[in-house]
Amino acid sequence: MEFVSIRIITGDVARLVDFYERATAVRANWANEDFAELRTASATLAIASTRTVPLLAPGSAHPADNRSIIIEFLVDDVDSVHQNLTGFVQDFVNEPTTMPWGNRALLFRDPDGNLVNFFTPVAPAAIEKFAR
Repeated sequence: MEFVSIRIITGDVARLVDFYERATAVRANWANEDFAELRTASATLAIASTRTVPLLAPGSAHPADNRSIIIEFLVDDVDSVHQNLTGFVQDFVNEPTTMPWGNRALLFRDPDGNLVNFFTPVAPAAIEKFAR
């Protein structure tokens, strides 16, 4: 088994794709107006319209309703990324903070309220864990 993607259901695909393209500097691949993917070397962030939900199972997903998942991106320098996102991101949950497990993390919300974490390993064990 291989984990390949996470999908966000949204009422405004274009707005959310634009947000993630700008935040990550990754260009989306659009299948159609209801579905786009931002592909990285390790995983894909898929963004789909509420119009796709009935194709899966009617009523099975609701946009802007997540309060338990954090979408995480490994970045080279979280402090620099924070500076670049200031003025663009509307809802920072915390400023760059070094966590007890050795990552320096920046937590914010996307336009649908989903939590996003950009992090950089800073402690030796965390650096080793994420060595590329």
